[in-house]
Amino acid sequence: MATHNRGPSSETLASRLRALAHPARLKILAALAASDTCHCGEIVQNLPLAQSTVSEHLRILRAAGLVRGETAGARSCYCLDRAAVRKLAADFDRLLAAIGRHESAGGKARRA
Repeated sequence: MATHNRGPSSETLASRLRALAHPARLKILAALAASDTCHCGEIVQNLPLAQSTVSEHLRILRAAGLVRGETAGARSCYCLDRAAVRKLAADFDRLLAAIGRHESAGGKARRA
């Protein structure tokens, strides 16, 4: 697939989409999106997961650039990076539109 100047590389987009590919990470993102403030520990209280598990999911979301985090002493605080999420949505929309154009240009879609 060609990389366009307007969007991320295929690897970057795939990495960000992989970060979304777990129900716990989707719940974490939803919890962060529901608030305009950063969360420092409340995320663990609202999920049926161990603190270490939530920390690992947050690490993955941070690595993907979807969550920002700061450490203040022993506490870590996390915020949704809304601009990054909007960019991911736009990049994914462009990809889906391109796929749709290629499929409709090629005629009938093949069934697997």
